[in-house]
Amino acid sequence: MVLGDLEKQVLNYLWQRSPSDVKTVHEALTREKGGSLNTIQTTLDRLFKKKLLDRHKRGHAFFYTPRVERENLIVTLIDNATRDFTSSNENVFVNAFQSYSGQLEEQELDALDAMIQAQREKLRQDKEN
Repeated sequence: MVLGDLEKQVLNYLWQRSPSDVKTVHEALTREKGGSLNTIQTTLDRLFKKKLLDRHKRGHAFFYTPRVERENLIVTLIDNATRDFTSSNENVFVNAFQSYSGQLEEQELDALDAMIQAQREKLRQDKEN
């Protein structure tokens, strides 16, 4: 799955302020950049067809809400990107992440370490059961 810049902006907006209709999203996102109501409508429809948004009709307007959590979408996008460039026996993802981790602050590394430890514990428990 590939997302364009406007699709990402729309999703970020809706994760913070949903449900929203086309007009509200248009007003919020095009204040600085311009753009037509039709472009926003098309983008919302594309995200709906990609099953990333739900929509419900109220009166004459559709109101959109995200169908996926932000974190889950990020995982899916990372998985898709790494799968395109790796085979199942490569550690390319681990190596790429190691390279990226040089940009992280200590707090972020501590949080990541805690998540890794929690995952290791979960794997141990799963093996025991």
